[in-house]
Amino acid sequence: MAEGLAGSEPRLRLRVHGALDLRCQRCLGGLEWPLRIDTLLQPVRSGQPIPEDELEDDEVDAIEIDGELDVLALLEDEVLLALPIAPRHQVCEAPRPQGGVSEESPFAALASLRGSPSAK
Repeated sequence: MAEGLAGSEPRLRLRVHGALDLRCQRCLGGLEWPLRIDTLLQPVRSGQPIPEDELEDDEVDAIEIDGELDVLALLEDEVLLALPIAPRHQVCEAPRPQGGVSEESPFAALASLRGSPSAK
């Protein structure tokens, strides 16, 4: 934990809390996604080996730094990693065509050709 790290390598704690407006991939409606990031990072200079104890510690992630740290790029990367691959509501329905009538599948015509003798 961070409290027991006094005197060891420098660490960077990144905390982000908020909400993002996303689009549900099922119903295409708006979706408010709670964003909670709490990450402990250990900066490592380029070319320097990552300490063995860090490789075994799941609470700390090593980041390679070459020159100055681009905090905005780091924040953007962490937010992108926290996003769901396909955000969707817990309960919603896929949108229906206008009028509520579902269209015939474009593959239905192909299925009818499979059974006809002239299709061979």
